[in-house]
Amino acid sequence: MMKLESFLGPRVPSEEMATNRTTYILPTLFMTLAAVLLIISILLPYWKMTLHAPQYPKGLVAQAYVNRLVGDVKEIDGLNHYIGMRSLGEAASLELSLSIAAIAVITLLVLATIVVHTRWAALLALPALLFPVMFLGDLAFWLHTYGQNLDPTAPLSSSVEPFTPPVLGEGTVGQFSTVAEPDVGLIVAAIASLLILVGLFFHRRAYKPLVEKTHEPVRA
Repeated sequence: MMKLESFLGPRVPSEEMATNRTTYILPTLFMTLAAVLLIISILLPYWKMTLHAPQYPKGLVAQAYVNRLVGDVKEIDGLNHYIGMRSLGEAASLELSLSIAAIAVITLLVLATIVVHTRWAALLALPALLFPVMFLGDLAFWLHTYGQNLDPTAPLSSSVEPFTPPVLGEGTVGQFSTVAEPDVGLIVAAIASLLILVGLFFHRRAYKPLVEKTHEPVRA
């Protein structure tokens, strides 16, 4: 079993901290800022889709938070019913129920890099680093699943072929068109990912010499 010391890595000597305080403060600062942004992102919408239809000239808007959908969801579901697409509210029920807890966990992992001074810090930060991409990937999966599994008994099923709505950008289905774009929450999470990358750079620069020093052979 891995010893706790080898996982956490060396502690910074007080003399070293006093001499090069900024070197060790920077990774802590960037990781803390990233963790704060991840928590803030929970309160913000991550993704927005605007549906344009002849009967709705101003468009219908649905916004996706990490744990719920808001906006003109009922109206969009009403239009989707005619082409045989399932209700948006039925999608990703597991992800929606676990999302806040999952973000809390990956945020704690980011904060754990402050006390882990080895290469394991990069592994701890990886889920948060990839979270924006994983969010879009999961969303793309559900859009593909919904668009490729239309109800053949729907009123307009014969006039619409299975399709995959774009997770980002514009798409067209019959008389309908959609515009999908990242919302402020996803942008905040992406900024957190960039801060984590910068934090890992400074983390390596600060602690790698200490780790190497502890592994130097003792000379007689």
